[in-house]
Amino acid sequence: MALHLIKLCVGVETLEELTGWIADDIARQRGLGIEPEDTHTTRMMPKRIPEILDGGSLYWVIKGQVQARQRILDLQAVTGSDNIQRCRIVFDPEVVPTEWQPKRPFQGWRYLLPKDAPRDLAAIGGSAGDELPAALKAELAELGLL
Repeated sequence: MALHLIKLCVGVETLEELTGWIADDIARQRGLGIEPEDTHTTRMMPKRIPEILDGGSLYWVIKGQVQARQRILDLQAVTGSDNIQRCRIVFDPEVVPTEWQPKRPFQGWRYLLPKDAPRDLAAIGGSAGDELPAALKAELAELGLL
């Protein structure tokens, strides 16, 4: 069974901002003539790599709400210019919107069991309040009404 990760999407205000940033980065890489790859580097390497690579995703927390996920394709050990070991997460560039789920701030990433992961919006047939303003949507999600 796949195991997921969850992480704060620091510096991003909206899901649209995240998808735009990914699109811009992939376009930049193509412009440089490199094979485009969507990645994120984090400090700690997970111990449960086989379970994560068996279909796991990274769930992004944006402004206190889990809002989307990206499928994890690979986890690579890399050494930074400061000689510190890090984990490079390679993603499928498709960002999949999920049900909003409140999440308090935390540092780094955490494991997320499939039973605790929010469902994909497409799987529940819709846009779960996409027409609502973000602040109202966040409040409804916090109350468990969305």
